[in-house]
Amino acid sequence: MDGGEALIRARGLVKRFGEFTAVDGIDVEVRKGEAFGFLGPNGAGKSSTMRMIGCVSAPTGGELAILGMDPLRQGPAIRARLGVCPQEDNLDIELTARENLTTYARYFGIPRATARRRADQLLEFVQLADRAGSKVDQLSGGMRRRLTIARSLVNEPDIVLLDEPTTGLDPQARHLVWERLFRLKRQGTTLVLTTHYMDEAEQLCDRLVVMDGGRIAAEGSPRELIEQHATREVVELRFGVTALEPFADKLAGIGERLELLPDRILLYADDGDAAAAEVYARNLSPSGVLVRRASLEDVFLHLTGRTLVETG
Repeated sequence: MDGGEALIRARGLVKRFGEFTAVDGIDVEVRKGEAFGFLGPNGAGKSSTMRMIGCVSAPTGGELAILGMDPLRQGPAIRARLGVCPQEDNLDIELTARENLTTYARYFGIPRATARRRADQLLEFVQLADRAGSKVDQLSGGMRRRLTIARSLVNEPDIVLLDEPTTGLDPQARHLVWERLFRLKRQGTTLVLTTHYMDEAEQLCDRLVVMDGGRIAAEGSPRELIEQHATREVVELRFGVTALEPFADKLAGIGERLELLPDRILLYADDGDAAAAEVYARNLSPSGVLVRRASLEDVFLHLTGRTLVETG
């Protein structure tokens, strides 16, 4: 990816709303053909960054170039080459699935015959061909999400922006959306997404930044971030009581480090089974023990002192 062409380049990018700084001087570069993610809790500055990249919100400071163009002077030209999947589905419920796509295509001046052909191809791609004639209000939440993604592809964009693409979906619907996005990535489409689901970021992103309080706390591939900021494995310990501090004291020295959460204690170690055995060797009897691989959730906890699940 290192030699790829930069389609998005931000330097010292700032967005303020009155006295509040939503994005506080971030540097970002997104290369052609990669899936790039902004990972962080609500209020981290992810959506504000996406709105600036989407040319619907002007930066307060810093530099931003999209597709080699200036968003302030060339916003319409940039928007014509972007696909946007907003956080909230804003489909026309009076129209059918196909009509939502063909109507949207008119905004880009796409000829009717081309729009119809493209709509059918996209409905096939998002596995909604059999629902082409269904009104939007007859579709499930997962189907609506896939239709919104299809709509974002109508103009054959250079970059697709996806703001929290699977928020509110059940696990099966989420995985269907992931599978479609993964296929898009395989086809060479440049994806930029925000998420507070670490498993989504790990599944989809080639590279990502962890955002917190409007700033970038870390950047890299999911694997690089886990290697840099966590151990290979994590032992989750539950003791069935609210006061965990006494147990934390007794666990000191097991593994590389320990994190105390409201409902459990996390031990970070390269060998989780050996760490769990040491817990029992110290005559401790946790009510629950789980040994798992480290994830981006652990990276975020290490960098910010809190979990994405609690804050997201």
